Amino acid sequence: MAKLTGIDIFKLTPKKNCKECGCPTCMAFGMKVAQGALEISKCPHMAPEAIAKLSEASAPPMKTIKAGVGETEITLGGETVLYRHEKTFVNKTRYGVNVCSCMDDAVVEEVFAGIPKVDYERIGERMFAEVINVAYCEGTDAAKYVAMVERAAGMSRTLVLDVKDVEVAKAALAVCKAQKPILNGANAANYEAMNALATAEGVVLGVSAANIDELYDVTAKLEALGNKNLVLDATGASIKETYAIAVQMRRAAIKNSDRTFGYPSIVNLAKLAKGDLHLQTALASVFTLKYGSIVVMEKIDYSQALPLYGLRQNVFTDPQKPMKVAPGIYSINGGDENSVCLTTVDFALTYFVVSGELERSGVPCNLLISDAGGLSVLTAWAAGKLSSSSIAKYFAEFEIENKIKNRTLVIPGKVAVLKGDIEAKLPGWNIVVGPNEAVQLVKFLKDMNA
Repeated sequence: MAKLTGIDIFKLTPKKNCKECGCPTCMAFGMKVAQGALEISKCPHMAPEAIAKLSEASAPPMKTIKAGVGETEITLGGETVLYRHEKTFVNKTRYGVNVCSCMDDAVVEEVFAGIPKVDYERIGERMFAEVINVAYCEGTDAAKYVAMVERAAGMSRTLVLDVKDVEVAKAALAVCKAQKPILNGANAANYEAMNALATAEGVVLGVSAANIDELYDVTAKLEALGNKNLVLDATGASIKETYAIAVQMRRAAIKNSDRTFGYPSIVNLAKLAKGDLHLQTALASVFTLKYGSIVVMEKIDYSQALPLYGLRQNVFTDPQKPMKVAPGIYSINGGDENSVCLTTVDFALTYFVVSGELERSGVPCNLLISDAGGLSVLTAWAAGKLSSSSIAKYFAEFEIENKIKNRTLVIPGKVAVLKGDIEAKLPGWNIVVGPNEAVQLVKFLKDMNA
């Protein structure tokens, strides 16, 4: 929220002290709203004018912008803090791949062919290149560019049209406006024409400039024209300048409440580190932290994706909430009702380490995940969230007895002490103590099936 005090909010309340909002007084209500514990709408007697005023004042200092449609829709911005540990980052950085009208046809084909190759799931989240940045190089074939845009539009990704020529932009939007792309085309020379085009087509407008001062001025002029559906291209002439622009924009919006810079950003690493994929990957990690909303690279393969998406997932999670997977029965290697069962906690790291080793074993099995509050095995056991009672409760809730015919259950070796209690709670089950470390599961399972 913006820096509204409880007194500021209290002055706009009806001062009835009716308690209908759940607070004893309007002053208490104002304090709760200022802390973010209550919504302004909880007061049934607040005047519409006051609600409008407070909603505007309490909106995030960075606007939330949406681009794309349906499954390809992405949400950018909406951030309220400079540092994740202060509260949480809200909308994750999106990674994109760049194609340009200046590229040879063979290179363009290679880039397009590589986009679908990275597509996997980690902790319940799909990891893939969400954005295609289609750049138009002045003086190249406009028809080729439009054809590239049309092809990109069919790949179920959000599009960024990096084009400064208004006529070429019109032609490109004609073949993809239904996908609600970002038209990254406004600058000091053409902002009025680009604004008219973006507004008419109902798409997000990207703003770029020669330096940060010019970027601010052009953004202010677009706001004066009534357009606040913007993203700001922070890409400068050098890595140092780009980093400075990204940080200064975020600090201006969050610390100084300057909403002219309160928009999501684009960082184009294909321009900053052209031809150097290793440097682009390193810079992508930097701008995931500081503060790229969309980061564009020349390509994304698994060697880049695995560390980058892992970093992003760690950064864009609420530090006050544990990372965990949903409780349930996870079939691995084609496991069915006759396959051996193993159980562990719902802590995401534990799940992925254990499931990875189970997959590596090649042995069909069922991994039973119970609710342990997102804690690790020993922590959950110490906190009483992993016990014979919790396992028995899980078996009852998920009707394991009716779904699984195999009666062998492997428990983590670190909680071997639970074996006797679990046997008492689950009569008819053969409780086996597994290894202490997940890496030992491959040999353990193969020995069990020998």
